Amino acid sequence: MFSHIVIFWTDPANPKDADDLLAGCHRYLKSIPGVMSYHAGKMVGSPRPVVDQSYHVAVNLVFPNKKAQDDYQVHPMHIEFLEKVFRPLCKKAVVYDFE
Repeated sequence: MFSHIVIFWTDPANPKDADDLLAGCHRYLKSIPGVMSYHAGKMVGSPRPVVDQSYHVAVNLVFPNKKAQDDYQVHPMHIEFLEKVFRPLCKKAVVYDFE
């Protein structure tokens, strides 16, 4: 299995951006071929200091292997997500990939 986790930061001055980003994740990413598991959501606050609370939205995608994730990266729906959702709404993103 191959996990692809993306952490997104939106503009805090535009609180609606996090909701729009999450809606875009649901619309464009979850049905791309090769995605075995999809989970996206907004940051949940925690009193624990070890929990990062600086981000706004995260997505966790699981693929059967790295090849499937590589194919996902160039899929037209992912490219459309980048152009129509990610670039207009995100200030920063960090990716964690692991097998």
